[in-house]
Amino acid sequence: MSRVLARLYAVSLAACLLFTTWSVATPKEAAALDPTVGYLMAHFTGESSTGQQIYLAHSTDGLRWTDLNSGGLVLRSTVGTRGVRDPALVRSPNGDRYWIIATDLCIGCGQDWSAAINNGSRNLVVWESTDLVNWSAPWLLNVAGAIPDGRNAWAPEAIWNPATGDYVLYWATNVPLNGATKHRIYAARTTNFRSITTPQLYIDRPGSQEIIDTQIVEVPAGVGVYRYVRASRDGQIAIEGSNSILGTWTSLGNLSGVGLTGAQVEGPMWTKFNSRNEWALYLDQYSSGRGYLPVLTTDPSNAGSYRLPASGSYAMGGTRKRHGTILNLTAAEQSRVLARWPVTAVNRIQSYNFQDRYVRHYDYDVRIDPNVSPAQDGQWRVVPGLAGSGTVSIQSVNYPSHYLRHYGFDFRLEANDGTATFAADATFRQVAGLANSSWTSFQSYSHPDRYIRHYSYLLRLDPVSDTSGRADATFRLTT
Repeated sequence: MSRVLARLYAVSLAACLLFTTWSVATPKEAAALDPTVGYLMAHFTGESSTGQQIYLAHSTDGLRWTDLNSGGLVLRSTVGTRGVRDPALVRSPNGDRYWIIATDLCIGCGQDWSAAINNGSRNLVVWESTDLVNWSAPWLLNVAGAIPDGRNAWAPEAIWNPATGDYVLYWATNVPLNGATKHRIYAARTTNFRSITTPQLYIDRPGSQEIIDTQIVEVPAGVGVYRYVRASRDGQIAIEGSNSILGTWTSLGNLSGVGLTGAQVEGPMWTKFNSRNEWALYLDQYSSGRGYLPVLTTDPSNAGSYRLPASGSYAMGGTRKRHGTILNLTAAEQSRVLARWPVTAVNRIQSYNFQDRYVRHYDYDVRIDPNVSPAQDGQWRVVPGLAGSGTVSIQSVNYPSHYLRHYGFDFRLEANDGTATFAADATFRQVAGLANSSWTSFQSYSHPDRYIRHYSYLLRLDPVSDTSGRADATFRLTT
């Protein structure tokens, strides 16, 4: 009798487990989100250990971007290779949870490209948030370990799939298969970015042609003939359409008609403009090192409809923006993001006694000049001091990782190396102007008997004891 009961219990338990598994995958209807009013971009900036981290930028129109956190990194990976690239920003269908997923890769941090391609991390790095501003500690998600001889995991993306009630997570893995070793796109399903289903081959190009970057956008009814459109970087920037994320995809052409191929651009990144049925497909101009360029269309499924932007119609901010993602923000989301990382004003620093001259950097030296060209060489953000509260640091607009710092009492524009010495040398107290109290002087944090002043038009850190010195050490922040 006990054996029969045990068997009945086992059958009952199996049925419960089966029902639990089925219920997780049951399609869920997403709650209607509030209207979206702004845009948030997550990206990385370059090949350094600080550049291969998470950065954020904000836009009100989807074309002109302002770096958040004064252009500094927002999240730093402390796991895996301790560097990340290609971040994807994912919102839950109910708008109550967010994830950042990124490539676990740090070129120049003990790994070169050959190792990254042939024996790289099989993990992705993941952060989670409930409000877009407070993020969990990062964790590693092994996505390529179950792929036979899978050698890395790059450029992740994810999209909610209403047909299955979970996310389709997809990425590139270098793997030998059918006589060709190359990057192909694999996909798996997940509900929480902590575990995934068995990865399946998702996109494979013929022969030796690789495919690494791809991103899917959902298109509203009445636009084109497909519900989903994806842009991929293979030999071209290929455009494909489907009515099912995991179904059959149809080739729709490429962007060679506007002069863009996979040899020039990568990292496709979609955004739909909030106020109209028009899209920007951002493409990273990696071959020329110029960062993202938006290509515009009113029908993502029509490869012939894409057009280059008018000159001066977009601005990417101070940092170079590399392969990332854009999230359209509700008003509540935008308010939280901008409260956490307020946009700092861009200023010029005008000399008191040579009022036609402004502080500028030139070949990393710092001086006062009239008619500064290019203009951004004379533009600065006065941000919270690197060394202490109640102080300021002076950050370059066009080199946002660089600050004014004194070295041997001379001034240079230098990248923040994260040391306490750099922080102290680049920190000042903003005080009433020594020559005119309605203007400003900058007292050194590390040498409080000295002030920023110009001498023969070059910036120095000097004691100030006479009328001439006080005038040389007085400036005005202007817009």
